[in-house]
Amino acid sequence: MAYKLGIIGYPLGHSISAVIQKAGFESLNLDATYEVLETPPDKLIDRIKFLKGNEFDGFNVTIPLKIPVSLFVNDIDEDANIAGCVNTVRIEPDKTLYGYNTDIYGFVTAIPKDIDLEGKCAAILGTGGASRAAAVGLVRKGIKEIDFYTRNVINSQQAINYLRAKFPGIKFEAHQIQGVRDLSKYAIVVNATPIGMRGFAMDESPIGNEVVKTIKSDAIVYDIVYNPMDTLLLQYAKKQNLRIVEGLDMLIYQAEKAISIWTGKSPSVCEMKIAALRAL
Repeated sequence: MAYKLGIIGYPLGHSISAVIQKAGFESLNLDATYEVLETPPDKLIDRIKFLKGNEFDGFNVTIPLKIPVSLFVNDIDEDANIAGCVNTVRIEPDKTLYGYNTDIYGFVTAIPKDIDLEGKCAAILGTGGASRAAAVGLVRKGIKEIDFYTRNVINSQQAINYLRAKFPGIKFEAHQIQGVRDLSKYAIVVNATPIGMRGFAMDESPIGNEVVKTIKSDAIVYDIVYNPMDTLLLQYAKKQNLRIVEGLDMLIYQAEKAISIWTGKSPSVCEMKIAALRAL
């Protein structure tokens, strides 16, 4: 059968999802199209109607629609329920929508197997949809305490309270990112903001070089931004000889999971990464 798929979000000029998905489908010898459908938040309802009315089999969801799209799905998987946001949707033959979160899988799978986070503390920069996926992933890796650093602590309380209710045994706190001075207590620091992304704030880092210098030498710096791969934050981390995790691996692993949801088959991660590196 032929598959008709796409991605919605805004803006999408930086996205290489179509390249990655195409390589994944080719690795399985499947006939599939994947459309990039730029969708501002105020056009989400119209876009959902379009996707359902034009024989799409499913679609990916990226910022800033991962949380609002959950209002339109008929059911969700456990990861989407826990994270409170959806990034992959399957459209059933009867046009009902089933929502998934593959970001958690992608985030966790990208962490090298030899990294032990059991019982340790983590810092997450940002409190949007991606930060929720990162938080759930870190809890699954054994993290016992997560501090969120955000521009607006008051606006982040709903997300923090949601996680506290889901994981009562884990300590969650929120702090002003503008006031951060010392990150030495953390085993992993995750940038879950779009700061550093091409077309958004590419020449910026969510935290300054002086703050990065406070990160302990055996800690991990993980940036979910993938375009460019070598973000300013990761450049700062490498100057301190810190171990890093690039956002491209998370993107590819979550795409692998999405294809398996739509088709029931697992594509070649290697071929998807080669295609992504050529596109960047």
